[in-house]
Amino acid sequence: MMRRTLANMASFFTEQMSVDIKQGLSRRVQEGWFVGPAPYGYCNVRRDGRSIVEVEPARAANVRRMFHLYAYENLTLEGVVQRLADEGAICRKTSPRFNRTSVHTMLYDRAYIGEIQFRGQWYPGKHEPLVDRGTRERVQALLGGHVQQSHTLTYTGEKIQCGHCGHPITGERKTKKSGRVYTYYRCTFYNAAGHPRTRVTEADLDRQVLEVFGKMRIEDEDVGDWFRAVPASQTKDSQADSLAQRAELMRQQDLLVSNQDRLLNMRMNDEIDQESFARKQTELRDRLVSIKLQLEVVERSHDETAELAVKVFELSQTLHQQWLTADYAAKRRILDIVFLTSRLDDATLVPTIRKPFDMLIEGLLVPESGAEGS
Repeated sequence: MMRRTLANMASFFTEQMSVDIKQGLSRRVQEGWFVGPAPYGYCNVRRDGRSIVEVEPARAANVRRMFHLYAYENLTLEGVVQRLADEGAICRKTSPRFNRTSVHTMLYDRAYIGEIQFRGQWYPGKHEPLVDRGTRERVQALLGGHVQQSHTLTYTGEKIQCGHCGHPITGERKTKKSGRVYTYYRCTFYNAAGHPRTRVTEADLDRQVLEVFGKMRIEDEDVGDWFRAVPASQTKDSQADSLAQRAELMRQQDLLVSNQDRLLNMRMNDEIDQESFARKQTELRDRLVSIKLQLEVVERSHDETAELAVKVFELSQTLHQQWLTADYAAKRRILDIVFLTSRLDDATLVPTIRKPFDMLIEGLLVPESGAEGS
């Protein structure tokens, strides 16, 4: 009887300890703290007898830098790793260099926008966010687009389509016996039966791109002033649409806030379990953040669209010089800004110009026709 009693007591003690630990972890999460080691960029410290999380400045700077590089510098994961190494960023003393897997994991981690994970769900945390939600959303969009190519060539990565078969143009580097390196571009189906065996050098593509930029160049100051004035006047017509869009976003925001209040009341009345509550709360929080970001864009564009139109024109007038001094990443950004799509017909680059840059090429005849009274 005593042995059974002692065994029951030991079993009860173990079960009760498990319950107490789970409750303690749950309380810690509800208070907004990690239940284990803090992620890279943070450190666990004790303050007044409690374990809290603080930012570790050097590592936090590395995290911010990798998010910025991937979101705005048009780099692949391998490119981010190499750039961090070139800049002297140290991951850890035991392993100074970042690797592709660790960077990929960090870019997905919601902890860097101020949230903590517990049992597969995310909760608001008390630690300082290292990255704003707008940057993280941009990173997730890029990661979701599977832009993981490892190349460092300007025109690859589906920048150009083959005019013969529609497949992407890829690049290759050839090293001659003299040691000089040449870069060629060709269709990925270059070796297919019946496909034209055309290869174009990078220098030739650069020349054709510069010719397009040259067509945007306006030497006449009167014509330049006209182009500065037209986009600015056109933006005024879109202000009514911006106001309507803002009103709709405000309505959606109020609805999401109301849904959050209803969800909290349902949880307090035990109408839904904790896991369902956490999952739905995360979903509503993400949607609310997305709405707020859209509101910021609409409000900013309402005030800055006219100024932006002028900046676009000024950019178009300096593209030629910027291209000549740009590195690989900067050239790819310029192509994204100016070209909507491009195809390669034999050895000729045929780009589709984005608005309003297309107006700089096609609209040059407008002032002349206006002079004739049309």
